[in-house]
Amino acid sequence: MPARPLLAPSAAPVPASAVRAAFLNVKDTAAYLGLSTHTLYVWRHRRQGPPSFRMGSRGRVMYRREALDAWIREQERADSRSNPVLNPLSAAPQQRSRPSA
Repeated sequence: MPARPLLAPSAAPVPASAVRAAFLNVKDTAAYLGLSTHTLYVWRHRRQGPPSFRMGSRGRVMYRREALDAWIREQERADSRSNPVLNPLSAAPQQRSRPSA
């Protein structure tokens, strides 16, 4: 009887549902972000928006769910309405200098 190769735990087959949960196509990403697919394609063309890549022999555009979540958090931190540190109304008022006579 031939010996079976030993597989490391990380080499075990990954269930298809886990792959689907980790990677989203353009349509699913648009639904996840509440955007249109057209917006995602325009952002990709302009090199804006969340990071994407091509996967497989057909070169489908895909997004990692964890990268989408990180991108959303980055957008929240960059928005002054979500980040009180950036809110101009939180800044101390500046004093005008008096003109010298």
